[in-house]
Amino acid sequence: MISSKTDYFDYLNKDKIALGMKTHSLASKIINILSPNPIWTFQKALRKLEYYTNCKNKGFFKLYKLYLQFKFKKISLKLGFSIPINVFGPGLAIVHYGTIVVNNATRVGKNCRIHACVNIGASGGEKEAPLLGDNIYIAPGAKIYGNIKIANNTAIGANAVVNKSFDKEHTMIAGIPARVINDIDIKKIIKHI
Repeated sequence: MISSKTDYFDYLNKDKIALGMKTHSLASKIINILSPNPIWTFQKALRKLEYYTNCKNKGFFKLYKLYLQFKFKKISLKLGFSIPINVFGPGLAIVHYGTIVVNNATRVGKNCRIHACVNIGASGGEKEAPLLGDNIYIAPGAKIYGNIKIANNTAIGANAVVNKSFDKEHTMIAGIPARVINDIDIKKIIKHI
């Protein structure tokens, strides 16, 4: 969770690296100004809202936070994302825009790579939602729900339905319901770690 300005810039930098964005060349800066990446625009808005909610929530900043919430909601609706603040750690990479729904009680560690049509939520009216570790890859269409925990360095396959905890690291889980199908080196899937 972002708790200082240093954290804010660290999260932005790690998100940028996770998305594979190059910012060192003049050409990439010009391209980003003329044709901004909508996912990067969303992630910057997410991190800025997290910073102002967690660190600067008094006086004038309350009004500015309301503006940021409006701006964040607008881009969320445009891209089809229902992602609350303070859920994802640094190094978030949203690969495509399209429907992504995440419960606000969910917690995901650093270096999560998430695709379209993913749903992460509570189950049957419960308040508890999934807790996902670091270095998690979530393929398109995965459904993850309930009071469960997923270990670090786990890949979740396309259209998997994950409704129970998985404690073993370096595994790929898939299927309906999900089960461990293979051991995996997560660095081959999430290249920036």
